[in-house]
Amino acid sequence: MPWWWRAAWPWVSAVAPLAGPLCSWRWRIRLTRAIEQAALPAGVGYAHLAALCASAAAAAGSLVAGIALLTTDAPPLSWLPWMAAAALAGGVSPMLWLRGLGAKRRASIERDLPFVFDMMTLCVEAGLSVQGALQLAAQSGPRGALRDALADALAEMRAGVARTAAIKALAERSNSALARNWAAALAQADALGISLGPVLRAQAAQCRSDRHVRAEQLAMQAPVKMLLPLIGCIFPCTFIVLAFPIVVQLLRSVQ
Repeated sequence: MPWWWRAAWPWVSAVAPLAGPLCSWRWRIRLTRAIEQAALPAGVGYAHLAALCASAAAAAGSLVAGIALLTTDAPPLSWLPWMAAAALAGGVSPMLWLRGLGAKRRASIERDLPFVFDMMTLCVEAGLSVQGALQLAAQSGPRGALRDALADALAEMRAGVARTAAIKALAERSNSALARNWAAALAQADALGISLGPVLRAQAAQCRSDRHVRAEQLAMQAPVKMLLPLIGCIFPCTFIVLAFPIVVQLLRSVQ
């Protein structure tokens, strides 16, 4: 967790019992799901996140109000909209941070999935069970979010959860379409008795194909994203460089 979270944790823990009951059941489900997707520590609940949002909103609004009182003599009604805007931005910032953590975790899982699929394919075709292939992938796979998620899924399996249910829960926590396809393929293979080797090899090929498609989409979006910097930054400088000698010559001729 970042340093500011550790610094604010005592205050957040104290405010959480007050902020938790104020959340509706929809917000509780939404916050809990966002916390699972971001893989925050087990002690963090929806009440802590609600307390963090409320504290950030109050701090931002109070900061703007203090600056306005110290620097201006205007009545409170004139800077009240700025205070409300700062409070809104402060309250939304923890949610944006949490969403960014979830997006980074999903990208890390999707990046490591093809390698894990190849490793599991080799293990299954060599004679290992699916449980053993998952355990080997969790032990020897690349370090990252997928390795930690596999370790959590294996812990759930040892606790008595079915393998398909544990993999499905992993896919839901990761919020990845590729992981959901993997969970559906494993469930279908278990139900129909299909060999997992070809299924995992096809999943790895599909993951790599999707990665290439996303890379091509990002490459096609690059010219559009560069258009605004070109118009706003590069073209004016180019025009200034080209027009400066002409303007100097015109001024000399006029003088």
